[in-house]
Amino acid sequence: MSLPGFGRPPAYYFMWILPRNFFSRLCGFVADIRLPRLFLTPLIRLFSWIFKVDLEEAELPASEFRTFNEFFTRKLVVGARLPDPDRETILCPVDGTIGEFGTISNGQLIQAKGLEYNLADLLKDPERTKSYEGGIFLTIYLAPHNYHRIHSMASGEVREFSYIPGDLWTVSPLGVHHVPNLFARNERLTTYVQTERGEFALVKVGATIVGRIRVCYHDQTSNRLGAVAKQIVLEHPHQLERGAELGLFELGSTVICLFPPGQIELFELQVEQQVCYGQAIGRYSQVSKER
Repeated sequence: MSLPGFGRPPAYYFMWILPRNFFSRLCGFVADIRLPRLFLTPLIRLFSWIFKVDLEEAELPASEFRTFNEFFTRKLVVGARLPDPDRETILCPVDGTIGEFGTISNGQLIQAKGLEYNLADLLKDPERTKSYEGGIFLTIYLAPHNYHRIHSMASGEVREFSYIPGDLWTVSPLGVHHVPNLFARNERLTTYVQTERGEFALVKVGATIVGRIRVCYHDQTSNRLGAVAKQIVLEHPHQLERGAELGLFELGSTVICLFPPGQIELFELQVEQQVCYGQAIGRYSQVSKER
């Protein structure tokens, strides 16, 4: 349904006038408030019922969370996800739904059918824009019911990351299909992981209501008032085992995985396919083995 003469759903225009960044910071503040369990536990159970959250997978029962944010960023019970044992495979970094995937061609990535955006705008790094040209991208959307922690797709180390402040449009289908250049407009925190087979990147995209993006290797968080873009080289590289936790979203959002040409081969995937952290989504290519 769209408004006559405007061509987009009514919710788009509501999002357009909403002070998205302020509203998201406010949501993060509220989600951090310690509430009485008498009120918080039923609220968590109601949210879980509405969004179909599997509470059986959570490390803690609903009654043990002290804030709504603790629930959003819940850990999984041991054994809920087991990383694929073949170390030549590339692991899915999150639970979510595949948005788009394919080859980065002429600096373009697919946002949705009929919409493309520029790798240069996404990364704001000319050298890396060149090095990822011809490589592979994979976009995964995390819905409110998903597990919100992010894991490394392979063993390696983090030597550098970038933070780029920006807008906070929704990354739900409403935003993906109606906001041009969405992923390069929203704020994002990009982790570059160095491996024996070369570098890959995990772009964590902010969104409406996402209070913050956090990472395990630095105190940088997203959605800060007056934030400026920065490229940070770590004084001491952060070692990552395959499948190790790398960061988290305080509520769901989107991860874009980037691989340089010849590094990996994706398995057969489908748009709208449900994926889980730890499952194999590709493997290192023969070209990367021979380098």
